[in-house]
Amino acid sequence: MKNGDVSHGRRRFLVGATAAVGGVGIVGAAVPFVASWNPSAKAEAAGAPVTVNVDKVEPGQQVTVEWRGTPVWLIRRTTEMLDNIEKLDDKVRDPQSAEPQQPEYAADKYRSIKPELAVLVGICTHLGCVPSYRPEVAPADLGEDWLGGLFCPCHGSRYDMAGRVYFAQPAPLNLVVPPYRYDDDTTITIGLDPEAA
Repeated sequence: MKNGDVSHGRRRFLVGATAAVGGVGIVGAAVPFVASWNPSAKAEAAGAPVTVNVDKVEPGQQVTVEWRGTPVWLIRRTTEMLDNIEKLDDKVRDPQSAEPQQPEYAADKYRSIKPELAVLVGICTHLGCVPSYRPEVAPADLGEDWLGGLFCPCHGSRYDMAGRVYFAQPAPLNLVVPPYRYDDDTTITIGLDPEAA
């Protein structure tokens, strides 16, 4: 073969091999790029639904679970607590839960699927402090009119046992009720609506 002679077979082989290596390189670079569009395991866990056994929550007890990095309170309300909620309709800003601080299936005076179990995001709607659970009736520091509820120590906002904010408080809205559903009589999943069953 002389310098001017060209082997067409060899040229086709080199062009094909170069194209194949280039294609592998492009796929190799694209896979991590496309994979980066998926949320990380940490991000998925932060937004994932949380399943809780509520059978162990005693009457009058508050339990805190974490969902999406925020505290969610489960409060097993007693008959007396439920009766006191009804007595406070004229003292709370949004007694019938007209503001969209809860899913439609929890838009009533108890703000829950079943009256005995409150499920509330434990963040004050004023500036994001965490209120205290104050179930006692008429304690010295909250006054004779206090029928139990939630008190924010940061700026003094008061909520009843349904998370409804009293009139003339720094907090403008009721506590948020997250989406949740009952999986059975003793288990709830926070982060999923009942229709997602």
